[in-house]
Amino acid sequence: MMKKLLLCCILTTTAWAAHAQGKKVWTLRECVDYALKNNLTVKSNLLNAETSKVNLDQSKFQMLPTLNGGGSYGYNWGRNIDPTDNQFVTERINSINFQANSSLLLFNGFRLFNSYKQSVADNEAAAEDFIKAKNDVIINVVTLYTTVIFNKELLNNAQSQLTTTTQQLERTRKLAEAGSVPRGNVLDLEAQQASNELNVITNENAVNLSVLRLKQALQIQASEPMDIEVPELDVAEGAITETVDEIYEKAILAMPEVRSAKLKLQSSLYAFKSARGSYFPRLSVNGNLFTNYSSRLDNLVPGGYPAKEQLNDNLAQSASLQLQIPIFNGYQTRANVKRSYFSSQQAEINLISAENTLRQSVETAYNDAFASSKTFHSATKLVNARDEAFRMAKQRYDNGAANFVEYQTAENALFQAKSDLVRAKYDFIFKKKVLDFYQGKPIEF
Repeated sequence: MMKKLLLCCILTTTAWAAHAQGKKVWTLRECVDYALKNNLTVKSNLLNAETSKVNLDQSKFQMLPTLNGGGSYGYNWGRNIDPTDNQFVTERINSINFQANSSLLLFNGFRLFNSYKQSVADNEAAAEDFIKAKNDVIINVVTLYTTVIFNKELLNNAQSQLTTTTQQLERTRKLAEAGSVPRGNVLDLEAQQASNELNVITNENAVNLSVLRLKQALQIQASEPMDIEVPELDVAEGAITETVDEIYEKAILAMPEVRSAKLKLQSSLYAFKSARGSYFPRLSVNGNLFTNYSSRLDNLVPGGYPAKEQLNDNLAQSASLQLQIPIFNGYQTRANVKRSYFSSQQAEINLISAENTLRQSVETAYNDAFASSKTFHSATKLVNARDEAFRMAKQRYDNGAANFVEYQTAENALFQAKSDLVRAKYDFIFKKKVLDFYQGKPIEF
């Protein structure tokens, strides 16, 4: 029977290895990079950031003079006005017109300047929002990746328990055949083996489900083969040495959501100043050029009147200063100023809320990490105790000094303790990584 079991294990391992060869083994870094490249939310925030750059360029160039030009060429029949001398004529005329105008804003209550500063703040805030979107993806991928590792560890634990039970069943069968132990012990171990097999299947399903969720986060089809690298994790390296206030002071500088909220507050203040600029007069300088050509003059002048000469002779120029003083515009300016003021107040509230949310998140993560650290150390002690208790129960059971209930209780207790230890281990590692993340450190295993 042991030979058959060994052969079965070899065949199973060989089949698994052959299947695994077709799978790409993903590292955490590869998963994160792939997710950042394909995540739709990240792509959307990147477009928002690019749009804000366009808005910034537009607000910058709005402070430069405007320049527009145009021209026309046409035929007129019947009674019409000659564009060169404004006389009524009744003949076919072809005419050419050229014009150009330019305008430079000299003063409008610094509206354009404040609008430019607002666009600068908006552009920087959009960049921070883009970083925030990437951080959310990273945390999600790390969580799912850790879940896969955790479920793999539980599967290994369940397989180890199944192997131990199978070996004990084989030994008990031999003892029962020799008459050293009752036949009922064999039946009890067979039932225990079936229970262990069910645990293995349950944990295999958990691994498959966690891998599926990781695939979905990476935008990978469920049918595509995938496996992940299980890194060597040392819990001893996860000691928490900083205080919660020290971590928060680093987080307030590192987290993009707070920086974004500060920039949006600056933007709202510039928007308020820009809106108030509408109370002031607007002063601009304008320039115009105009010239035209008429075929009628060409026919009237002896020897012809060339188009080039007409265009030069008809050239008209003008320059002007334009002053607009706001007096009454249906309460529009005052309403805009009030709305922009309320928006700045809301942006200040949003900043305080972002800082409070970050502080609460850091405090919660800090307490969770400390609690999980204590849980891990307690679980380690419990596994050591359960392991010794099972060793003694197994020895007594093999010698006939203990019944199967005692043996099964000790084995199940050890299995549960090991499962709790795995859970506590990865819970602590992940929560410590979250604390590192709040301090601006990269999440790596």
